Amino acid sequence: MDRGSERDTPPGRGAGDSAAGRIPLAVVVVDRGGLVSHWSSGARRLFGVDREDAIGRSAMDLLPVSGALSDDLHGDAMPDAHGSFATYDGLGPDLEASLGGRTDYPTAGRARLFPHQDEPSGTPPADGTRIDVLWWAYPLVGPGPARLLVLAADATRLRDERGYDDETAERIAPGFARHTELPASAELERRLPEILPNMGPGLSSRIVSQVLELGYPVLEFSQYDRVPVTPYWGVPRRPGRTEAVVPQQRTASVILAGAEQDLEYAAVRERLEFLNEVSSGIGTSLDLGETIREVTSAAVPRFADFAGTHLRSAVLAGEGFPDGPPDATTVMHRVWVEHNDEPGRWDDTVPVGETFAFPEHTPFHKCMVTGEPVLIPRVTEELSNRISGEFEKRDLRPLIGGRSLLIVPLKARNVVLGFMVLMRRPDRPAFDDMDRTTGAELAARAGLVLDNARMYTYQENVADTLQDNMLPQVTPRMAGCDVATRYLPGTRLGRIGGDWFDTVKLPGSRTALVVGDVMGHGLNSAAMMGQLRTAVQTMAAMETPPARLLRNLDDLARRLGENYLATCLYAVYDPIRGELHLANAGHIPPVLVHAEDGRSELLDLPTGAPIGVGGVAFESTVVPVSPGDRLVLCTDGLVEVRGSDIGEGLAALCESAAHPAASMDAACDTIIRALNTRGGRKDDVALLMARLNGIPDDHVAEWHLEADPREVARARRLVRERLADWGLPQAVETAQLLVSEVVTNAVQYGGGGRVGLRVVRTDALLFEVTDDEPGLPAMLGTGPHDESGRGLRVVSRLAREWGATATGHRKTVWFEQALTGRR
Repeated sequence: MDRGSERDTPPGRGAGDSAAGRIPLAVVVVDRGGLVSHWSSGARRLFGVDREDAIGRSAMDLLPVSGALSDDLHGDAMPDAHGSFATYDGLGPDLEASLGGRTDYPTAGRARLFPHQDEPSGTPPADGTRIDVLWWAYPLVGPGPARLLVLAADATRLRDERGYDDETAERIAPGFARHTELPASAELERRLPEILPNMGPGLSSRIVSQVLELGYPVLEFSQYDRVPVTPYWGVPRRPGRTEAVVPQQRTASVILAGAEQDLEYAAVRERLEFLNEVSSGIGTSLDLGETIREVTSAAVPRFADFAGTHLRSAVLAGEGFPDGPPDATTVMHRVWVEHNDEPGRWDDTVPVGETFAFPEHTPFHKCMVTGEPVLIPRVTEELSNRISGEFEKRDLRPLIGGRSLLIVPLKARNVVLGFMVLMRRPDRPAFDDMDRTTGAELAARAGLVLDNARMYTYQENVADTLQDNMLPQVTPRMAGCDVATRYLPGTRLGRIGGDWFDTVKLPGSRTALVVGDVMGHGLNSAAMMGQLRTAVQTMAAMETPPARLLRNLDDLARRLGENYLATCLYAVYDPIRGELHLANAGHIPPVLVHAEDGRSELLDLPTGAPIGVGGVAFESTVVPVSPGDRLVLCTDGLVEVRGSDIGEGLAALCESAAHPAASMDAACDTIIRALNTRGGRKDDVALLMARLNGIPDDHVAEWHLEADPREVARARRLVRERLADWGLPQAVETAQLLVSEVVTNAVQYGGGGRVGLRVVRTDALLFEVTDDEPGLPAMLGTGPHDESGRGLRVVSRLAREWGATATGHRKTVWFEQALTGRR
């Protein structure tokens, strides 16, 4: 056949052109490091290596390359990495040259593989079993890691299935031709992406353009006798029986074109291969957004020219499973669009992120409510006008007119999560019943993957919400100290952990600072953390000394269960005395940064055993501090990195804690940045920093009163004079009234001993009245004629906060008064 007759022959119609070229192809992409980045199902069948074993391996170990170029040209046999043997018959450069980057032009060749049958190394099988492999290699340029595209085909199978004699089969060679020289060149150019692996349209278009420029892959029977290689994909079902096709101008290439069932089988096989490749390419991430992009991109360009994924709001938000079937009011989100038209063409017509309810009388709504695929082989002008008319301010006619339309539901557990819109351009074969089945199967697999991502997102949201709600809302300013905190969730699946921090306001302007870490992760650890944190708050409010508090916490953990283990550091800061009282239960030591010289140190505390071990005594330590010192408490997730000594992390903590910062928040961020740069963190992190400002002596006034009713008037006078000295005359009236009520109760019901009165000025006024009666007061119900019992109700009404604590044989009633007036 000469070139003129070849141009005049349409593909698949005569001369055995496309039928001969429709051979199963192995498609391999090699990256710039010589490693396999794509391995098609055809490659698995041809070379006998699974995709999982091939990806990331050296292409030299997997493809039929020789040990030395000179050996190949002489036809010597060399075993490959799998025990097979490859010989080369001198049809040009060998594949090793292309794999090694020694060629910048396309190459093609032929290799003979002898499958391994346990013969001694270096000896081909005795029975002569062989596979003739035709290959084409295309160097790739441009952005991205891909460096080489390799196509390979089984020439032995071509000979056996198509009825070639040995002489004809031996003359078949791989080659290249300008696609414009081949029949139906536009059709070949359009279908070329179907040969290539599934990839995004950007990368696919780049590779297609390079393949067309370098030369279309063909089978050469002679100098002028060439057949383009085309895929099985989209083989139409032809009515009636198809007889053998005998080429009129090439008797040497007599081909049994195959009966109708052969063509159908080929089409089914290609679709199954497509679904298999899609399944291996989607679901690589549990991130819902990434999964949506993978699912949408899988269909373009091999199966469709346009794909748009729409999901219900509950799915996209990572909420629970959608409630009930969708209807005309169901809000859908267009979450991703993929197409191989010119970039940006459909951005205005079908923008990503758009939210709307699909009109009732449209095929989109029908698919959504029935949960069944909707197939429209060709969207006629009348149908295009009718569908577009259902959408306000949106002209869909240029997008859907003349195209083939397939809408498939995305379902999981028989609930519709959304749907995918698939379209083919008018110049492609229309979707048929086989495509409907393929699309439905694609959507079914995609639905499962999306549901997995949805459930993961939902669980992540639940974990984040639970963690956020269980962590306290710490007040940044306490009496005599400023506090800043940070919490970082772990990087493990689920992320919820048992780290916590807390601050508790105590009588006497003191503040309890707590950091703890429940061992393990997950909901059980979070639940235990909540129980321990509540217990610490309760015991701290009762003024339990630090060592005793940890002992009580240890007893509680052992009563709750055998597996309750945690570390905890408990510190009480007294800003008036300038002291820290600390006790440690197996926790990493805190860091104290001295304001005077900027020096930081790890406080040397008795470590103690973790909470839950039982039978271990805890000790407390008193550390003097100065105004402006900073105390840093954290959990081990901040300083512990797998493979590194924890001492290195503690040293880094000390160094970063001493770094000057403009604010407490900035100081926390500095620590987080410094220790996170080491990498490898998986555990959650709790960080609490307190600047110990102290309270000046002239901001504290203290008096002792006798248990005499006349002392109530003296108490009012002392308070009035001190507030005047502090320049707070606007606070006198309320302060006198509240002090009068509380001191009166102490005098009448305080056990007859001396009464203590203290006033502390910070950002508010703190009043404390102490007496010798340990019983805590309670507000009483009073009638309209009762003459007493209303004192604490007045305090509760006018004070910003109030409370009472008992220590030993004494109790303290305290209240705070805002300096700006009533609360």
